Amino acid sequence: MTGARLLQLYAKGRRVPFALLAVAGCAAGLRLALLGHWDAYGALQLPLIFEAAAAVGVAATAASPLGEPERVSGRWLPYLRSAVTLALTAVAVGLLCAAAFSGHLAGGALDVLRNFAGITGIGLLCAAALGGGLSWTGPTGYLVAAVYALYTQWHPPALSTPWLWPARPPHDLGGALCAGLVFACGLAAITARGARDRPADPDAA
Repeated sequence: MTGARLLQLYAKGRRVPFALLAVAGCAAGLRLALLGHWDAYGALQLPLIFEAAAAVGVAATAASPLGEPERVSGRWLPYLRSAVTLALTAVAVGLLCAAAFSGHLAGGALDVLRNFAGITGIGLLCAAALGGGLSWTGPTGYLVAAVYALYTQWHPPALSTPWLWPARPPHDLGGALCAGLVFACGLAAITARGARDRPADPDAA
């Protein structure tokens, strides 16, 4: 089997085209949202919602239609997992940043990269621990916590932990390191083990 054919089958099995459509939809939604006039709080909150939704789409591609037996079925799977996840992450960040072109995106591209990468990492960790069908739970729960952290910036006492990086300034080193660490751990878990899915699992079908 050629490399191109193997990549095509892997992308189809992981529903990568649907993930790309979901990410493109999130980027389009962000572009439309930026047409409005928002106060400082809304300008930070709305992009975060679209970033989290796109991260869910990327993390969902970790779900395997074959489950546990796939882990011993091919030596190229770890490389495919990491390559596809990194490619989707890069495409998603590019589309989200492009959606903000000529628009006012609070935090800029650095904020998009940090938030999206970190939330995607949470989704990948959930996929590895709970299964691909439940990979959305972590990003969704984190979104609620991050929105509350943003809320506290205007309603003290403010939450300032770097683990809630969306509430930190775009150039904050601590927030960037925490988000990067979470993404690296999620990518490593998916690369090494894949999602914790079983054959014929309705959530993974």
